[in-house]
Amino acid sequence: MLGLKKKDATLLLIVIGLTMFAPFILNPFPDGSAMAQFNAGYPDLMQRFVIFGIFAIGFNILFGLTGYLSFGHAAFLGIGSYSAVWMFKLLSMNVIPAILLAMVMSGLFALLIGFISLRRSGIYFSILTLAFAQMMFALAYSVLTPITGGETGLQLALDDPRVLGASQTAGGNIPVPGLFGMEMRNSFDLAISSWVFTFNVGYYFCALILIAAFYLAIRIFRSPFGMMLRAIKSNQTRLNYTGLNPRPYTLAAFVISGMYAGLAGGLMASMDPLAGAERMFWTASGEVVLMTILGGAGTLIGPVLGAGMIKYMENIISKINSDILHSWFAFLPDGLEDFIVAIVYPFIGKGWHLTLGIIFMLVVIFLPGGLVEGGQRIAKWLKRGKTEDTKPGKSTEPAE
Repeated sequence: MLGLKKKDATLLLIVIGLTMFAPFILNPFPDGSAMAQFNAGYPDLMQRFVIFGIFAIGFNILFGLTGYLSFGHAAFLGIGSYSAVWMFKLLSMNVIPAILLAMVMSGLFALLIGFISLRRSGIYFSILTLAFAQMMFALAYSVLTPITGGETGLQLALDDPRVLGASQTAGGNIPVPGLFGMEMRNSFDLAISSWVFTFNVGYYFCALILIAAFYLAIRIFRSPFGMMLRAIKSNQTRLNYTGLNPRPYTLAAFVISGMYAGLAGGLMASMDPLAGAERMFWTASGEVVLMTILGGAGTLIGPVLGAGMIKYMENIISKINSDILHSWFAFLPDGLEDFIVAIVYPFIGKGWHLTLGIIFMLVVIFLPGGLVEGGQRIAKWLKRGKTEDTKPGKSTEPAE
């Protein structure tokens, strides 16, 4: 299918299924029930799942294939956001030109930063990318304020020229991003019994781009270019002895990865036309590193799973407070209820980072391949158990 082998085609179909049926998958509990707290089928949250999945896929092309760990990739996320908002201000509210400009500008900055940073490797490369990202954050936050909006961020205004579109709607409001008449914020609710499923235009637009980005990542992974990147990660010194220069390949991977980040930034601005310097801060770069390692660096679907898990914890687990815990354990005696709540509360709500840290530590120690390796181990265990049950001479009938 589409030039893919069976295993890769299966992964692509899994991603298509997860994204297309996300409104159902992320709302497993009926509204009003005690477990509805864990539902995540909200348009803005589903958009975050997909957008950060694209960000992590791009980062994985650099880190997972070449082994070059960038601590400044959020700079390209911010550049993409700023570029998209400027396109909304100057041209039109159509998201296609905004996303294209975001990718081009991020690619150009990635070419410049990568050309300088890739003169070094290892920790020196990581520190260089971090330094560039922090410099760009400082420029956006306090120096280039006429371009970036400074502390308040870059926003749309009624006096924007917008040469190919109206500067304001009939009601005097600022228009919203859209695609040929379809606004990104438009949603349709489907009520089935006690469940309510929301289908959002912006989410499905981002989901289609995620599918295309994932397919492109598969082709990169399986191409001769991808094999060269793996060779660089395996032993760059030995590769030099063969007479091949690895720098053009690593620079190409860096630029492609930066364009993925710019695409994610452009989509963020398309869903919410606002760009701020906080998207370029070093913590945002660290977040995509966690996503990739947690899901499985060097794997195809791992970064998507890691991004989904972290964003789920950030937006769902962090919202659970002591009142919700008391409602869950209200059936217990008062003393035992208070004791259990006191034990659980530090790991949720504002303490969700503690839970994430523990999970990340366990994954690094016991599952170096991330969530993907965990799934592979479970599959092997189930397969081994099924094989043992069907061995010749072993009765599968119940004993009388």
